[in-house]
Amino acid sequence: MGRLDGKVCVITGAGGGMGREAAMVFTAEGAKVCVADVDAELAGETVGLCSGEAFAQQVNVADERDVERMYAATVEHFGGVDVLYNNAGISPADDGSVLDTSVEAWQRVQDVNTKGVFLCCKHGIPYLLRRGGGSVINVASFVAILGAATSQVSYTASKGAVLAMSKELGVQFAREGVRVNALCPGPVETPLLLAIYGDDPAAFARRQVHWPTGRLGKPREIVDAALFLASDESSFVNGATFVVDGGLTAAYVTPE
Repeated sequence: MGRLDGKVCVITGAGGGMGREAAMVFTAEGAKVCVADVDAELAGETVGLCSGEAFAQQVNVADERDVERMYAATVEHFGGVDVLYNNAGISPADDGSVLDTSVEAWQRVQDVNTKGVFLCCKHGIPYLLRRGGGSVINVASFVAILGAATSQVSYTASKGAVLAMSKELGVQFAREGVRVNALCPGPVETPLLLAIYGDDPAAFARRQVHWPTGRLGKPREIVDAALFLASDESSFVNGATFVVDGGLTAAYVTPE
């Protein structure tokens, strides 16, 4: 018996990284999954890696009509929705210091990372209410909790917004059986983060010294936390800042 037997989950940003890992883990645990991504081909590849029931759905989370179609397609396939895993996000190279980031670069990140989560909650939570409850997992970040001199100002602001939004929604819908939590990963070995570091070992080393474990997290280590939040095991976890960062946000001086 799987930990998510009978649950229908919508995972955005599931064409790669943590989203792909989540789709694979969730289907292995008995969930039926909508594998949603802006890249339909990558979403299809993820479906091919899943061991249970899943289908691919192209979605731009910043487009309201796309989000509505995503949930309608999920209901058509599986009859309802129980879990929203709002994982889609971007962190482009032109998002840097507040002194250098253009308004256009700022807005592009906000549209996906903040507006996207807003739209997925706005149009997804009503489906959870129809089922008598469910779980919403909004992917924020450790950068919503602490600051960095190596700035990515729009990304950081967007994740702070996701964290605050999650707390408000968790309180608003708690008595209707809907739990909303913000999952805050630390630095994780994903294509998105590795692309940021690129071929600059000095940039990687500057950050690595602050990690108590001395390493990046693995996608599965984050997804295991999401699995807990999606399951009934977390029935009393709501409005939480669920930090999975290897101790980074607890660190003052790290081991030599």
